[in-house]
Amino acid sequence: MLVYKFGGASINNIDRIKNTANIIKTNASKRLLVVISAMGKTTNALEKIAEAYYDNRKEDALQLFEQVKKNHLDVVKQLLVLNWKAAEDQLKEFFTEIEWMLHDKPVRAYDYYYDQIVCCGELFSTCIVAHYLREQQCNVGWMDVRDIVRTDNNFRDAGVDFDFTTQKINDDIVPLYNTHEVVITQGFIGATDENESTTLGREGSDYSAAIFANILNADSLTIWKDVEAVMNADPNKFNDAVIIPSLNYTEVIEMAYYGAQVIHPKTIKPLQNKNIPLYVKSFLDTTLPGTVINGDKAAALPPVIVLKDKQVVIQFKSRDFSFIEGKPVEQLHEIFKKVKLQPNLSQNTAISLLCCFDGHVEKTTEIAQEASLFFDVDVEREVSLLTIRHYDKATIDRLTAGKNIVLQQQTPVTVQAVFRN
Repeated sequence: MLVYKFGGASINNIDRIKNTANIIKTNASKRLLVVISAMGKTTNALEKIAEAYYDNRKEDALQLFEQVKKNHLDVVKQLLVLNWKAAEDQLKEFFTEIEWMLHDKPVRAYDYYYDQIVCCGELFSTCIVAHYLREQQCNVGWMDVRDIVRTDNNFRDAGVDFDFTTQKINDDIVPLYNTHEVVITQGFIGATDENESTTLGREGSDYSAAIFANILNADSLTIWKDVEAVMNADPNKFNDAVIIPSLNYTEVIEMAYYGAQVIHPKTIKPLQNKNIPLYVKSFLDTTLPGTVINGDKAAALPPVIVLKDKQVVIQFKSRDFSFIEGKPVEQLHEIFKKVKLQPNLSQNTAISLLCCFDGHVEKTTEIAQEASLFFDVDVEREVSLLTIRHYDKATIDRLTAGKNIVLQQQTPVTVQAVFRN
């Protein structure tokens, strides 16, 4: 049993859908559970629909949705020959889920409507891929993951009920392999016990795949990407980035914590619990070895570089020159928790606390405004946060040369610096 996960980039046009289908078909005899994300920029488009709907711009929302519908129906017409009608009928059932909502007025919180609308992108894409694979004589079963993954009602970041989900996978997914080689389902989404759609938060599709791998006791999970493997830095920012052939679970969690675009920590835990290896491979060239992530002892690694731009530094300074500890810091952390934004780096002096955040304008503004009731607050935007794990002096010197550093911290393994651009 293998679990494969394909992201939106792997199916963002006709050729890539055919390529993804070929990877699945080639490995179908190994018994596959395949998790597929929404196509291309579909999630972004559905987010705009949710925003328009919630702003009571009904006609804008309906017009935007017409374009999403057209895009998917066009793919069906170009891709399918025999199964186009069945695929079109199934898509139209999903379209109806959104359309009935768009004709009403919002009466609940935005996050609820976000999940009801955005979740459909994965249903659209998996429907199309499953019908295409059947047309290619691949023995495929399709499952609506909302019937399998039970969650709480914390919309946009739902928690999974593992007991219920485990039972449903054993009752509804496992028997499909008596008659099918491949089962296709969706990532990122689930449903409450009242059948309300939910989403699982950041990198939810990878997390979904890891949940299936854990419960099915899979031999491995492979995440197929448009990159050769995990690299020590973003190749779009650093032209000397190199491939990392192997990582252990702990290192990946550390890298993700500092903002590396690798694998989200919550994806790693279900795999780590059962020592299931994770492969990161290129769907553009399946012959490349990629990266393996497992529980083996960490190999020697090159400096791992993470550069986050558009950061915000906020200084909270005591007004009466008293120590900034105890209750004042507790008040700040309550504000961070309320706004749902935690600092990426913080450092305190006797009378001030300096925090670096991701540059969410609304959230950082709210933090500054609420904190100004207790502190003198200074906000500086458009700074950058550089993190280097497994650093050496040459790498630090090269990447910080000429920088106006605002804040720097260093441990035996990791150095971080905030600097002005």
